[in-house]
Amino acid sequence: MFEILSFYKISKLNKLKIIKKNILKETNKLDIKGLIILSPEGINGTISGSHKKIKLTITKIKNILSIDRFDIQNKFNSKILPYSKNKVKIKDEVVPINEKINFKNFFNKKYLSPKKWDKFISKKNIKLIDARKPFEYKIGTFKNALNPETKNFRDFKNYLSKFNKDESIGMFCTGGIRCEKASNYLNNKGFKNVYMLKGGILNYLNKTDPKKSKWNGECFVFDKRVTIKKNLEIGNYTVCGGCRMPLHKKLTKSKKYKVGLSCPNCFDKLTNDQIKRFTMRHNQMINSKK
Repeated sequence: MFEILSFYKISKLNKLKIIKKNILKETNKLDIKGLIILSPEGINGTISGSHKKIKLTITKIKNILSIDRFDIQNKFNSKILPYSKNKVKIKDEVVPINEKINFKNFFNKKYLSPKKWDKFISKKNIKLIDARKPFEYKIGTFKNALNPETKNFRDFKNYLSKFNKDESIGMFCTGGIRCEKASNYLNNKGFKNVYMLKGGILNYLNKTDPKKSKWNGECFVFDKRVTIKKNLEIGNYTVCGGCRMPLHKKLTKSKKYKVGLSCPNCFDKLTNDQIKRFTMRHNQMINSKK
C-alpha cells in the first residue's frame, strides 16, 4: 500500500533554483515519486511513496522552506503508485491565472469544512462555481454547480467578472489551490462573500461518508489513477492515448477506440501525421515497458 500526499503553501519564496535542487536531492534520496511546483508565490505538490518515507519527506521540505506547516494537505492510501517519475518545476505562478498574489493586501479567507460546505450549498441565492476545467466538471461535480467552460485557468478571470460583488460565491476545485488564486483575484476586485471548500474535493471525499456525500460522479486526479470515486477507490476512467482526455472505460469497447491512438472523442479528428506520431509513441512505450 502506498501513501499519496497533496499539499500547498501560499508564501513568498526566494532562491527557487536552490530550493528546487535541495528538494530534488531529498525526494530522490527517499525514492519519492510525484510533481512539485515552486513559484515566488509558494509551493504546490502531490507526492507518493511509503508512509514512512512520505513523513520524512514532508519534514525535509518544511525545513528547506523554513515553514511549520502547509496551508492544506490531504493524505490517501493507494494500491498503486500513482507516479512513475519525480519532478520539481519552477513556474511564475503557483497556479497560472495571470494575476500574481498581492501579499501586502491581506484578507480573511473564508474556508468551509466539508460539513459546513454541505449546509452552504443547500442555501438559496448562492453562486456555486466549479473552478476546474470542463472535462473535470463532466466527470463529476456538486449539484447546481456552475461550469465556467474555460479552456484554461487563465480565462477564469473573465468568467468571474460576470458576477456581482455583493453575491455569495462558493468555489471548489480538486485540492483547493485554484480557488486560492481565484479568491485572491476576487478580493482584489472588492468581493467580500467568497467561500472556499477547504482542501477541495479531495478533502471532502476523504472526510465525508460516501452514503451522505453530495458529490455526484467521480473526481479527476492528475496521476495514473485518472479518477477516484466517493469512497476514494480508483474510478472507471482511463486516458486516451491520442487526445489525452479522460475516457470512461465502457467507451473502450467502441470500434473507434484504439489503444494508444484514439477514442470516440478524437477518432474522426486525427490527421495522418498525428496517427503516425501517436503510433510511434505507443510502440516506444511498449518497448520501454518490455
